[in-house]
Amino acid sequence: QVQLVESGGGLVQAGGSLRLSCAASGRTFSYYGMGWFRQAPGKEREFVAAISWSVAGTRYGDSVKGRFTISRDNAKNTVYLQMNSLKPEDTAVYYCAAARVASTSALEYPYWGQGTQVTVSS
Repeated sequence: QVQLVESGGGLVQAGGSLRLSCAASGRTFSYYGMGWFRQAPGKEREFVAAISWSVAGTRYGDSVKGRFTISRDNAKNTVYLQMNSLKPEDTAVYYCAAARVASTSALEYPYWGQGTQVTVSS
C-alpha cells in the first residue's frame, strides 16, 4: 500500500511558477514509478509527467514539455513537479499517482492522492 498526499497548489498569474510536492508513505516508495496527472472541469484526466523508480526515465505530456519538470527524492519519499511559464490552460486539479512501472496511462496507477488545485489567472 502507498498513500500519497499532494501539496503546493494555489493561485498564480500567467507566466509564473509553482512547485507541487507529493509525499508518499511506505518503505517501498523508491521501487514505484510515479506520475502526475491533471483534470480540469468537464475534461478527462490528462497525463502530465512520469518518472521511473530509478530516476533514469522521465516522460512528459506534449502540452507541458519544456515547461514542467518532474523529479523525486527517494530519501524523502517525495516526488515533485516544477511548473514554469504557467498558462491559464494549466488550471486543473493535479494528482500524483504511484505504480510499479511508470506509465502515461492513468489506468496503470492503482494509488492516487487526493489532488491539489492549481489556478492560473490571465
